[in-house]
Amino acid sequence: MESRGLRNCNPLNIRRSADQWKGLSAQQTDVAFCQFKQMEYGWRAALVLLTRTYYRKYRLYTIRKIVEKWAPPTENNTEAYISNVSATTGIGPDDDLGDPQQNPANWLLLAAAMAIQENGPNCRDPIPLLRAWRML
Repeated sequence: MESRGLRNCNPLNIRRSADQWKGLSAQQTDVAFCQFKQMEYGWRAALVLLTRTYYRKYRLYTIRKIVEKWAPPTENNTEAYISNVSATTGIGPDDDLGDPQQNPANWLLLAAAMAIQENGPNCRDPIPLLRAWRML
């Protein structure tokens, strides 16, 4: 069975909000999470949040700091999330990911690992993620 994030073309399970994301589906039938027309748009929204909001606005630049905000302990096993993302990326939980413009590989690895954590191992197609990066 396909995960909710994949059904919604929303690989990081971005919650519904007032944000008018590019590529949102006209009908939003999921009461909690955004639904996108194509996976590239869901990835794009996730990358905007990670690189512009979390990195630039909040100055979060480690897996630990990002995941603590993305997946708080009130809703998730945050420590397991951090550990899994770190293991998947090969990046230490407290290592500086670097500037997304100068080191996009770390941010793409982060997004891909978070999607695997959110959706399971079926979320491994890199093409939509790479297309989304080009849309930024």
